[in-house]
Amino acid sequence: MHMNVAPHLMTEDRAEYERVLDDALNTAHARPDLAGVGSRLTVAQLRSMTLNATALVTTAAASEYDHFVKVREQNRAAVGTRTPSPYDLDRPGPGAGVAAIVTVMVPVLAGAAAVIFLLVGAVLHAVAPTVAFGATLLTAGLVFGSVAAGGLLCAAAGLLLTALRNSPTEVGPASAAPDDELGRAREAWRHALLERGILPFLRDALAATAPPDPAGPPGPWDDAA
Repeated sequence: MHMNVAPHLMTEDRAEYERVLDDALNTAHARPDLAGVGSRLTVAQLRSMTLNATALVTTAAASEYDHFVKVREQNRAAVGTRTPSPYDLDRPGPGAGVAAIVTVMVPVLAGAAAVIFLLVGAVLHAVAPTVAFGATLLTAGLVFGSVAAGGLLCAAAGLLLTALRNSPTEVGPASAAPDDELGRAREAWRHALLERGILPFLRDALAATAPPDPAGPPGPWDDAA
């Protein structure tokens, strides 16, 4: 069923209007003033009538709705002016790829060189202890091993900083206040829409289909009898 769009009801809020209406109809059995639901008019009939009268029904809560829309727009504007998101902060620049490659490759290459120099130097030192080249290779192996260890430490520190930077930011009272105000404004509109708009409309619709009161004033034919 297509629902008419009230001039002051935005398209994104039509679903909320329907939810409030459905809640009222689903709990009609608990409201004595809506006792005629299901007997005089069915739930589907009342829902269709209320949807078609959206412009009339929502007018009863126009002030609360205007306040809700104002708070929502302010909240969205505040979100739009916040600091860039972690995705924007972490977006790699032109040199980020080169830095990442260097960070990864330095420990690997230095470690491989250290292993080779230490093995060759140990073999030469064992075969010819008097040859100085073996000791030189051992020293070079130790140097490259130190470079590999330093590279691993730098890579670990970079990973730790990235994890800390991407961790969820704690939400404090100041940042939670706009959402709380928006929630209160939404609930105020929903309450006004229900109490001053939807329920009176449903009561009037049921009253219009009520059978005539048999205890009413007698007609002329009753006097003649």
